[in-house]
Amino acid sequence: MSIIQGIKQIGVPVKDLARAIDFYREQLGRPLLFTTASMAFFDCDGVRLLLTLPENEKFTHSSVIYFDVEDIQSSYEKMKENDVHFVDEPHMVAKMDDVESWMVFFEDTEGNTHALVSEVRI
Repeated sequence: MSIIQGIKQIGVPVKDLARAIDFYREQLGRPLLFTTASMAFFDCDGVRLLLTLPENEKFTHSSVIYFDVEDIQSSYEKMKENDVHFVDEPHMVAKMDDVESWMVFFEDTEGNTHALVSEVRI
């Protein structure tokens, strides 16, 4: 049984969030789902595209794939048992109405950072 259910979103680092929002909404015609002070989320036929001002230098050079999991805590534990290197622990990153978005970041064997994401109804 696979831990990963699919790709929930792909994160793209940006330097100017307002400029990037205009480009993806106006020039690419992607529907804007919602924004925060440092992020914008677009729909790409069921996969979310996250434009983000990077939290630190580690996230400025490549896109991040956010893998959808049903239970982030148990997925985190199973992947740790499989020697996956995590850079943090599962944590809530956003609350939208009655849904909390939880994430945890890990590195692949090539040094790329990716994440597990789970949306929990509260």
